[in-house]
Amino acid sequence: MPGVAGRSGRRPKPTAQKALAGNPGKRKLNKDEPDFALVTNVDPPAWLCEHATRVWQLMVPELLRAKVLALTDLHNVEAFCTAYGNWRTAQESVREHGIVVAGATGGPVKNPALTAANEAMRQMVTFGSMLGLDPASRTRIIGGNKQKSTNEFAALLSS
Repeated sequence: MPGVAGRSGRRPKPTAQKALAGNPGKRKLNKDEPDFALVTNVDPPAWLCEHATRVWQLMVPELLRAKVLALTDLHNVEAFCTAYGNWRTAQESVREHGIVVAGATGGPVKNPALTAANEAMRQMVTFGSMLGLDPASRTRIIGGNKQKSTNEFAALLSS
């Protein structure tokens, strides 16, 4: 995070990603990196709204199938789904009341739901990228179902 002492610059890659790439920087790999347990099944929290629950039920099975959802990621999933629910609710308000509404003095003002929708979208982008839900961040995730590539000619040399 820029501006935070000791945390400026590019975010570090996970050790598994560096190892899979052949450790291009040739720096010592972190052997003590935590390896959190993957989640195999989890239901949406009861407090989520209808929209948030629906997106949970669509998204979580995909994350589980890709074996990229750890127990320590569940708060990010909850935050993403909550932001999605807030965005849908704000969009419904905009559709119902319009982009411009009457202000306190009776004059036209921008519908405050547009601001809420914009903020929720930003949160969705932030938490979605942490979970690999957009194409750019998905390319940076190393999942548990990835198979190691093998050299077809190595088998010939060993025989």
